[in-house]
Amino acid sequence: MYIVQCTGPKTEPCGTTNLTSVKLSVNPSRGLMDEKFVILVQNAPPDSELTVYALHQCEDGHGWDAFAHYISDATGRVNVSEDCSLGGTYSGIEPMGLLWSLRPVPGSQPGLRLRKKNVQEPMLVTVSVYEGHRKEGFAELVPLASALVERWYMSPGVRRIPVTKNGLTATLFLPPGPGPFPAIMDLWGGGGQLVEYRAALLASHGIAALTIDYLTPMITKETGEMVNLQYFETAYESLQEHPQILGSRIAMLGFSLGTTVTLRMAAYSEVMKLRCVVCISGSHVQPVDKDFEGILNLNAAKIRINEENQEIYRDLVLPITSDPSKKVDVGRLQCPLLLIVGGDDMSWAAQEAANDMKEMMERAGNSHLLTILSYPEAGHLIEPPYTPHTRAILFPLCEVMVLWGGETLAHSRAQEDSWKKMLLFLRSNYRDLSCLCSADDSLK
Repeated sequence: MYIVQCTGPKTEPCGTTNLTSVKLSVNPSRGLMDEKFVILVQNAPPDSELTVYALHQCEDGHGWDAFAHYISDATGRVNVSEDCSLGGTYSGIEPMGLLWSLRPVPGSQPGLRLRKKNVQEPMLVTVSVYEGHRKEGFAELVPLASALVERWYMSPGVRRIPVTKNGLTATLFLPPGPGPFPAIMDLWGGGGQLVEYRAALLASHGIAALTIDYLTPMITKETGEMVNLQYFETAYESLQEHPQILGSRIAMLGFSLGTTVTLRMAAYSEVMKLRCVVCISGSHVQPVDKDFEGILNLNAAKIRINEENQEIYRDLVLPITSDPSKKVDVGRLQCPLLLIVGGDDMSWAAQEAANDMKEMMERAGNSHLLTILSYPEAGHLIEPPYTPHTRAILFPLCEVMVLWGGETLAHSRAQEDSWKKMLLFLRSNYRDLSCLCSADDSLK
C-alpha cells in the first residue's frame, strides 16, 4: 500500500492563520480505476474554508479538472469520504467525486471525451488543497499541499498480447498466473478503433478479455471492405484454442453497436456457444437476413438535431418493429443475458429495446435467462466506475456533435452500480469461482 503525504510550501502565514503545515494524503495513491480512495486534509486551521482540486492531463493534451468546497472541522481536518462538499463540480458526501466530476478545463473545445489509450501507463491525477473557496484560476495559485495519484486499468501481472492472426485486429489481456481463465469478448461501439481499457480492467479482476476492433481493423484498411460476421466467430475460436483460456467459459460483452453484434452472434451463431452475454446501451433491432454491413444501414432521416446542434440518434430504431425479420429473435437465446440501459440514453432507444426483448423472451419461455439493470437518469456511455460523464461528444468517425444524455450524478451512480453487478453476473455464470483471481491486492 502506498500513501502520498505532502506538506504545503513554507511560506509566511496570512495574518494570524497558520497554513504552512497543511498536509494532504491520498490512500491508496496507487490503485485500479474502479477502486475507491480516501483524501484527507490535516493540520488546517479549524473551521477554515478549503478547496480540494483534482487535475488530469490526458494523453491527447487536454486538461480535465474538478473541485469541491469544504470547511475543516475543529481539529483542522477534511475527510473527503465523510465530509460534505458545499459546492464545486459536485456537492454532498461523494468519496470519488473528484474523479467522476472531472470536466474539460474552462476554455477547452466542446465535445471532448476522457478515454485512456495506453493502458500500460497510469492515469495521473494531481490532487491539491487551496485556501478559501475557489472556483477558477487554479493554475495561478500556489496550493497548500498536493499529492499525485495513479489510477490503473491494468494491474501488475496482467499481460497485454496483440492479436493479428487470421485477419483479426484485437488485444488479449490475460490475468496474472498460469490459468486457465474464463474469458470474455469485448466489443465497443460505432467509434471504431481498438479500445483496451475496459478489457484491461476485466483482466485485473481475473477475467481474460479480448477487445476487438471490427469497424476499423487492419483487414478493412487493406481491402476497403467491412468485416463479416465470421470475423467474430474467428475471434471466438482464437479464444477457445488458447491454452490459458477455459474454452467452455467464454462470454461476450457489447456496448452500443457492439450490442447489436453481440445479440446477433449469441442468437444465431452455430460456432459460438457463449456462457453468458452482457449488452450495454444497445438494441436488438437489425435486419437478421443481412451480414454485418447491413446492420449499419439505418434510416438517417430519423436523426434529430436539438437547439445546440447536437444529433440525437435514439429514434433510429423507433418504434420498435414487430417484423421478426428486422430484429434478433432473443427467444432463441440459451445463455443468460444481462441488459444495462439508461433511461436518458439519447443515442439508442435502449430502454424501449430492453422492454421489447423482455416481452419476446416471456413469450418464448426463456425470460428466466434475462436480467435488466435500468437507470432512469443515466445516459448512453455507461463505463467503468468513476469515469467522467460525457453528455455530448464530437463523434470521431463523422465529426458531428452527438448527444448521449444522462445527468452527471445519476450517471456516475449507474456506472458504479452496474459494474459491480456485471462482475457478479459474469462470475456467477462462469460458476467455477476458483478460476477467478483478482489482481487488486498487487496494487496495494
